[in-house]
Amino acid sequence: MPFIDSRLTVKVSDQQKEELKTELGKLISTLNKSETYLMVGIEDACDLWLGGKKLDKGAYVAVSLYGNAPKASYDRLTSQICGLLSEKLDIPGDAVYVTYHPVSDWGWNGQNF
Repeated sequence: MPFIDSRLTVKVSDQQKEELKTELGKLISTLNKSETYLMVGIEDACDLWLGGKKLDKGAYVAVSLYGNAPKASYDRLTSQICGLLSEKLDIPGDAVYVTYHPVSDWGWNGQNF
């Protein structure tokens, strides 16, 4: 039950969104989760500031998941997400924040797990 929510400063085409969604679907396995229940949100053309300076190219990515994952898995996924954003959108890793939100109560389809 993961959700990857991305806020990007750059404008992203529908094709790029599809590519990001597909790649994130593969990367989520790093946290021992599958794409089967993965939800992805991509909000582009956002205003983000880091250190008081407006970012031309930057991103905030929040990863919520039902349960936990080991710290090493979070570290690996952060590296993978930064690499993906650099490769696909030319967003440098030092302009990307990734946060993790383990959740103990998660609802879907009218009930909670």
